[in-house]
Amino acid sequence: MKFCKKTLMLPEKKLAVFVRDPRFLSEPRYGRLEDGLRSLGYALYPVISSSDIVAGTEMILSVGGDGTFLSAATVAGESGIPVLGVNFGRLGFLSENRPEDVCNAMETSDFTVERRALLHAVLSQGTDSSCIDSWPYALNEFTVHRSGAATLGVTVSIDGNSLPVYWSDGLLVATSSGSTAYSLSVGGPIVLPESRVLIISPIAPHNLNVRPLIVPDSAVIEISFVSRDRKVLFTADNRNAEISAGSKITVSMARFSLNRIKLNSSNFINALTGKLFWGEDIRNGNNQ
Repeated sequence: MKFCKKTLMLPEKKLAVFVRDPRFLSEPRYGRLEDGLRSLGYALYPVISSSDIVAGTEMILSVGGDGTFLSAATVAGESGIPVLGVNFGRLGFLSENRPEDVCNAMETSDFTVERRALLHAVLSQGTDSSCIDSWPYALNEFTVHRSGAATLGVTVSIDGNSLPVYWSDGLLVATSSGSTAYSLSVGGPIVLPESRVLIISPIAPHNLNVRPLIVPDSAVIEISFVSRDRKVLFTADNRNAEISAGSKITVSMARFSLNRIKLNSSNFINALTGKLFWGEDIRNGNNQ
């Protein structure tokens, strides 16, 4: 197991550390990672919100899983500070990097900064969604979901062109980053992260002749509801709220992107086969 070797003392560079489960910070692997980063001249400090960011911070270290990374994205906000995910969780597509690999890559600058698209939502007609008012963006997806037992009717238009009503449990609008998250679970396609598209997928549709739809990321998507309930559940990544069933939601691409640090050793296709066991089949010789 290789971590950073000791180097000459360098001027301190600021690195913010975001973690939701503090137990990770007591793990030996994190301790060795922190020691290695400090030996490279990084001054680590904890952050909880964007107001904690210190001027001159070079990056945000997200310690945990993909849920932690989504929260770290809200901390980065519009600052442009890149986020580096270190996987102490389970699956990890956004936080895919092992702590054993991070420090070595930082030492040799063996990484790139990629721009991940964000969704922007505007809610109108008397909503009460504080989670959207404070951060109206999502890296993975926005969803709407019925709040009661009745099937929800979701009306959707794309650039002013109306689609047939989706009668379902709800609807999801995802980015390419979110294609391996909730979108995958509802039968959406897997999309390479650099693809400039949006995914519209019904959640548990009540008819058999609807399918997920891929649209350009330039599209403006308007969503409203036909519901016997007064409230609809709305989620933005790992945040959620109840909104009025009379609400209208307009979804489009955000005017800025999230900067994500990608180690040059990482590979999306390898992650699919290694984490989701894509193509696992005895005829492929995988089990030999």
